[in-house]
Amino acid sequence: MSDSTPALDRSEPSGPRSGLDDRLDGLPGLLALVVAVNAVGAAPALLGGPDSAWFDALTKPALYPPSWSFGAVWTALFTLSAVAVWLLVRAEPTDARRLALAAFGAQFAVNLAWTPTFFTLRQIAPALGVIVVLAVLLAGTVAAFARVDRRAAALLVPYLAWVCFAAVLNYRFLVLN
Repeated sequence: MSDSTPALDRSEPSGPRSGLDDRLDGLPGLLALVVAVNAVGAAPALLGGPDSAWFDALTKPALYPPSWSFGAVWTALFTLSAVAVWLLVRAEPTDARRLALAAFGAQFAVNLAWTPTFFTLRQIAPALGVIVVLAVLLAGTVAAFARVDRRAAALLVPYLAWVCFAAVLNYRFLVLN
């Protein structure tokens, strides 16, 4: 018996495979994703951030980094996340890819909830709950990305590490205040 299924030619670069993929193809698509993820990720800061009398009055944990570092770190992490999503969008459309992209969307939505919970609502304990849920969802997202593209998963690891660090910071704010 012979297999009549044609062999996949692995020598060709993988490229877009759907209408969405076509719109995100190449450098313009990558740049569009980087801008979009950074813009959406930064949007909650418009509702409130560390520039408030309430936050200034809080006792800061000893491991609290310089304030300027948060913007730089989040920009880098959102950029890496956008590249990871771009790699997935260009992968073969499978159930694993759909699950990974849905996982990314879910964790990103939870990420967007943390800033208003902590800074606008001034709810340190609920913010800790949000960031713990974020860490769990993000760990699942990394695992889901790894099933599709290990490079994309690796790009999310610094994001997961930072979220875990931020959860420790949030916990320390709760204990000290």
